[in-house]
Amino acid sequence: MAGRELPSRKEPANSPPKRRAAEYVRMSTDHQKYSTENQSDAIRKYAEERGFELVRSYADAGKSGLRIEGREALQQLIQDVQDGTADFEVILVYDVSRWGRFQDADESAYYEYICRRANKQVEYCAEQFENDGGPVATIVKSVKRAMAGEYSRELSNKVFIGQCRLIERGFRQGGAAGFGLRRVLLDERGEVKAELKRGEHKSLQTDRVILVPGPDAEVRTVRWIYSRFLKHGRSESEIAAELNERGILTDLGRAWTRATVHQILTNEKYIGNNVYNRRSFKLKQKRVANGPEMLIRSEGAFDAIVEPKQFRQVQAIIAARNRRFSDEEMLERLTRLFQRHGYISGLVIDEADGMPSSGAYAHRFGSLIRAYSLVGFTPDRDYHYIEVNRLLRLFHGDEVQRVIREIARLGGTVARNPATDLLTINGEFTASVVVARCRETSTGGLRWKIRFDTGLAPDITIAVRMDRTNTAALDFYLLPQFEMRTKPLGLAEENGLMLDAFRFETLDFFFDMARRVPVSEVAPW
Repeated sequence: MAGRELPSRKEPANSPPKRRAAEYVRMSTDHQKYSTENQSDAIRKYAEERGFELVRSYADAGKSGLRIEGREALQQLIQDVQDGTADFEVILVYDVSRWGRFQDADESAYYEYICRRANKQVEYCAEQFENDGGPVATIVKSVKRAMAGEYSRELSNKVFIGQCRLIERGFRQGGAAGFGLRRVLLDERGEVKAELKRGEHKSLQTDRVILVPGPDAEVRTVRWIYSRFLKHGRSESEIAAELNERGILTDLGRAWTRATVHQILTNEKYIGNNVYNRRSFKLKQKRVANGPEMLIRSEGAFDAIVEPKQFRQVQAIIAARNRRFSDEEMLERLTRLFQRHGYISGLVIDEADGMPSSGAYAHRFGSLIRAYSLVGFTPDRDYHYIEVNRLLRLFHGDEVQRVIREIARLGGTVARNPATDLLTINGEFTASVVVARCRETSTGGLRWKIRFDTGLAPDITIAVRMDRTNTAALDFYLLPQFEMRTKPLGLAEENGLMLDAFRFETLDFFFDMARRVPVSEVAPW
């Protein structure tokens, strides 16, 4: 997001020219007193005392200071400085920690150095030292940067310990309940307050969440899955096919796959166990899968809907099936899979019964492409798309957050379903954000496919068309439900008049509509 230009103040004719300054403010969730408004007030007072004219504001609201990724305003500030387009001489920041709580103190210093190299001075308004480049300022900043990073580490550890204590007491920590289960809210006395619907969260710190058996039909389906696996020897793929034939949908309203059936067969919550810390993403560093010794558990925390004996039998079968294969065995199975299908992909591997996972092949042989080559399969496509897809997933998350942030800034309300990213706006209508990747044809033309979340049936789909490089949004299409199709909507560079009516360069129109238009006026739109 570009820095917001601030209105200029008319000065007396004979007053000396003021130095132009920009402010950078950041608010995370750890200290409400550090709200962007409070920071701006302190910065404006500092600017008046020092004779600066504030001409531009860069604000990261609700952003962690651990990394620069996701902090669009700071990235834009650095970019403006490097490009030479910054129309100011000084950058005013509330304090060292608002610039960032980087785990590497040198990273914080590096971004300040970029600004100083471009003759843009960074000043910290609430600190007790002058950032004049002298030895005192250098030493104090180094200490404060290290303290800011250490604060985040200590806070992360305290939060983790608190979450572990709640897990051991039998309370649920985040995540959807899953098929066959429901989340129930308890008050501080342990009494039931209400069932939490999908996307709802507790509003009081003293409230707690537990899991309870869901509707009888879902509970019977879970038990039926275990029975088909144990007594009838059906594989996950076969069970998924039977469920789909019977018209039963998952808790997300989607068709069953091998993976969704496997999740039910291996998750201890179905025997009432509360398990936490399967994966770690502390301090926004590398996401890792933890071993059994790192798991935090509370057995018998919830009412079981599957007999523990059944669950143990299922795990024994799966463990025997997933024994460690030799390289030769893995390649032999991959060869047979290739011969059966005529091609291989990560999805084909993961959906095949009796096969190690695609991740196991990538780990054992260095990459999936390397494993493919060992069995004589050469993909006929450029796998650069894998990296593009990873970046698009990140872009989608950022875009959803931007929609939430902008609507909130304009006074609207947004409830986000954490499992599906479906947005309920002002309690009136729902919206879904989809990202359409740009593909170039052999003749140099550009094409996009918009895949609708038809299972969620949003009132409005916000379709983001990416540019040729798939690194930035080209434009946006706001498509009401009646325009949604079961098949992807294909778009070219120029489209029909009907679609042009839904196309916008920015989302300002949608944000304004979300602020004040009732759903009754959106439906025929």
